[in-house]
Amino acid sequence: MQNIENKVAYITGGTKGIGFGIAKALLENGVKVAISGRDIDAVEKAKEELGNQNILALKSDVRNFDDEMKAVEKIIATYGKLDIVIANAGLGKFAPVDEMSLEDWNVMIDTNLTGAFHTLKATVEQLKQNKGYYFSIASLAGTNFFAQGAGYNASKFGVVGFTQAAMLDLRNYDIKCTTIMPGSVTSHFNEHIPNEADEWKIQPSDLGQMIVDLLKMNPNVLPSKVEVRPTKTK
Repeated sequence: MQNIENKVAYITGGTKGIGFGIAKALLENGVKVAISGRDIDAVEKAKEELGNQNILALKSDVRNFDDEMKAVEKIIATYGKLDIVIANAGLGKFAPVDEMSLEDWNVMIDTNLTGAFHTLKATVEQLKQNKGYYFSIASLAGTNFFAQGAGYNASKFGVVGFTQAAMLDLRNYDIKCTTIMPGSVTSHFNEHIPNEADEWKIQPSDLGQMIVDLLKMNPNVLPSKVEVRPTKTK
């Protein structure tokens, strides 16, 4: 089993939901964590809620490559290295394809797909140096299409394809790449407020534990694409 204590991780979209759950799990396992988001006040609030001295709050919009480069520079200046990257920032806008606005299409592609590329592009040299691990958080919507999901499906199908191709490109540098494809998760996605009715869903803490387990797995093994569902449906 791999020892991950004192590794350094960067999580985009780390202020709530899945990103927050992953940050909490990593911190509990001795990892030093940087989280980012577009709203620095929200990032600082998440940092306070996590209540751990080994966390760095960063402002970054993954749609902007320069933002991601500056975030990485701050991580290196603070911790001296970067070992683990979780491209988690994402959003969804849902409408029939003939009614979908150009703005909604572009914000999904730019955030969910191009953002995942920007995050990897900004961190890949550190991952090469440290034989690191890159995770993208996709969705079962990256393999299962549905009505009113054309833009979201396109972005998440893209994330799956991007990560799998990146895995083949980067494995020769001893970099691991995995895409996680969750089904229904208790989160703030699409302005949802988590409540008791969400208990049957995957919890952010479950995905956090999954990331920890993957990081600790024998280095000879790479689960490159992981589909995750609730045990039961509602």
